[in-house]
Amino acid sequence: MVRGADSLRDKVMEMKFSALCNVRLVLLVRLVRRIAVLTLMITAVTSTASAQTDFQLKVGKLRNPFAQKNVTSLVLAVLQASRWKLGDSFYFINYTVDQERDGFNDRDFYGEWYPTLSIGKLQQSGASLGLISDLAIIAGVNVGGDAKMLKFLPGFRASWDIPGFLFLNTDLTAYIDRSFGVDKGGAPKEGHSFMFDVNWAAPFEMGSQSFAIMGHAEYIGSRSNELGGRYDGSILAQPQFVWDLGRAVANEPNQLMVGLEYQYWRNKIGTDEDENTVQFLVVWRL
Repeated sequence: MVRGADSLRDKVMEMKFSALCNVRLVLLVRLVRRIAVLTLMITAVTSTASAQTDFQLKVGKLRNPFAQKNVTSLVLAVLQASRWKLGDSFYFINYTVDQERDGFNDRDFYGEWYPTLSIGKLQQSGASLGLISDLAIIAGVNVGGDAKMLKFLPGFRASWDIPGFLFLNTDLTAYIDRSFGVDKGGAPKEGHSFMFDVNWAAPFEMGSQSFAIMGHAEYIGSRSNELGGRYDGSILAQPQFVWDLGRAVANEPNQLMVGLEYQYWRNKIGTDEDENTVQFLVVWRL
């Protein structure tokens, strides 16, 4: 009877603990949503502000590094880039589902937010240096659902003035882990590291047709985890090539685009698995 009571008590404690983790995760999601709403409010009330919102649909085979196989997956994403008086803001939220029910990409969400504070705009005298048009302070946040992941990425951004690019940024940030960890049903907690990211958009025309190449490529340094292991440095590149379908068929430019996204991920999610895949892409832009 004592053993049975102990077992029941342990199960109750485990259920309470799991419920607490889920509550904390829900609160975290609500926080991210409130941050996004706050960004929209700031954008709306600032006379010099502007914003662009994309809804993206991606279909292709993504690598499950734990099962070591490629699985047909669908990704729905909302992205917004906005500009206000003293800086910029960019965030995206992905919702991913695949054909397998194996605990990976099973109706999972993942989001990132990167607000910046322009040093040049703060000084009101510019912060340009050669090809660098501006310097900014950046404060990133990464949130993962199933992995119960939370990262903070404070650092600096250099914006480049390069002909042919709508924008070209290089970001150097810390990569600070505040995840829930294995004990709370998530991925292992990690040691701190750094991230270097290049992000860009380059529109161009061929005859009467409009195209764009946009995306980003990042490197995250090696780091330890709470299980005593070590993650090697990872590279994630996601360039997109799109054709302005709306302009071609209805003379409505910059609203509906189709194309491809190539994804290369070396050492995906802390494993030694690499990903090389192409996804079909649809972009609806507001």
